[in-house]
Amino acid sequence: MIEISDAELSQAKQRWEMERAERPIPAFVRFDALSERVIVEFTNGAAFMFPARSLQGLEEATTEQLAEVELLGETGLHWESLDADYTVSGLMNGIFGTRAFMEAQRRGGQSRSPAKVAASRANGAKGGRPRKSV
Repeated sequence: MIEISDAELSQAKQRWEMERAERPIPAFVRFDALSERVIVEFTNGAAFMFPARSLQGLEEATTEQLAEVELLGETGLHWESLDADYTVSGLMNGIFGTRAFMEAQRRGGQSRSPAKVAASRANGAKGGRPRKSV
């Protein structure tokens, strides 16, 4: 068994406090119903927002359920009725679900359904995508 002295414990707590003071800490979270985004505000005045329904498990949630978002300590977000938890750092790194979920989301716009193929052909027959005006 490893024994830790009071002095070592005190030093560890001081290091933790110094490290904590150097990083932004989530202070408040809310769901903005108008934009359907979750907004995380930090102690340093910064904010991070993302579309709520882009998270795995929240795609079909009601507005009321999305509004139940709360901070989980200093590192996470929690939706009680949806039984969903996410780390703020993971969300800021673009991790909105499992690897399989994220891959399906990425492929979504690349699907080649018969309707999409037909629409693409019809658009091509009209001369393709219009040029952007500068």
